[in-house]
Amino acid sequence: MARLMGRGRALEVLLSWEDIRGDLAELYGYVNRSLPDSELDAFVDALATRIGSFEKWAISNTKGLVNAASLSPEVEIAAGWDACMNSIAGGAPQEKIKLLFDQGFHRPGDAENRLGFYVGILGR
Repeated sequence: MARLMGRGRALEVLLSWEDIRGDLAELYGYVNRSLPDSELDAFVDALATRIGSFEKWAISNTKGLVNAASLSPEVEIAAGWDACMNSIAGGAPQEKIKLLFDQGFHRPGDAENRLGFYVGILGR
């Protein structure tokens, strides 16, 4: 994430657990673009149609080159995953996760849509 948006913004996102509005996520480089819901389907359809019109080998080669230049090495990905899993194993984190599930996390609804808010109220 730090590669996408810089160290300070990555720390803000990761440590705050705040929900990020689409326009701010776009500004931070967290997402490619933010569109109103009414425009999303048409944009995605047009983009998928355009990409789908190109030769598969060209798409694959382009993705491979971009991946080689931008993705973290496997060792960094594994270390990040291990750190994440260790931070939520046992004790207080597990109690908070149970409370989140009790409030509707991981099901359609408010807790899933506003996870940052619900995480924030657990800390009070």
